[in-house]
Amino acid sequence: MNTKLIPLLMLAAANIVSPAFAADENNTAPGLTAAGAPLGLHGADPVAFIDIGNRIEGTAAFTAVHDGVAYYFATRDNMNAFKRAPQKYLPQNGGFCTFGVSVAKKFDGDPQYADVHNGKLYVFLNEDIFRMYQKDKDGVIAKAEKNWAKIQHASARDL
Repeated sequence: MNTKLIPLLMLAAANIVSPAFAADENNTAPGLTAAGAPLGLHGADPVAFIDIGNRIEGTAAFTAVHDGVAYYFATRDNMNAFKRAPQKYLPQNGGFCTFGVSVAKKFDGDPQYADVHNGKLYVFLNEDIFRMYQKDKDGVIAKAEKNWAKIQHASARDL
């Protein structure tokens, strides 16, 4: 089997069993939080990823809404840091799987499989996809950045 097809086949299979939640620019959980917006990043604290390099669950007690997406934080300080500079902390590619975006698809980005690379937060569908990304981080990110401009406003179902 052509080994170049394996990542695409894995992503296609994942799309059947684990579709992205959002159809637009941000990967969010279905439904609304108490803040009146859907939850982003599965409730993980984006500031903790960037500032301390650790995945920490946030809490609804510390919520900030940015561009119609609610983000949870572990502490008030983290929430305030996000409010001061949201662009520094937002997950790249709307929180969709960066590897998926690199092949022009939108799949759920799970913060359990995340990487902070050059000060930016990238999330991935699962452990296998994350391992593939680790083999060529800069190449995957470059492809994702190029494709994100094209697919950002497209419905995940249409890709």
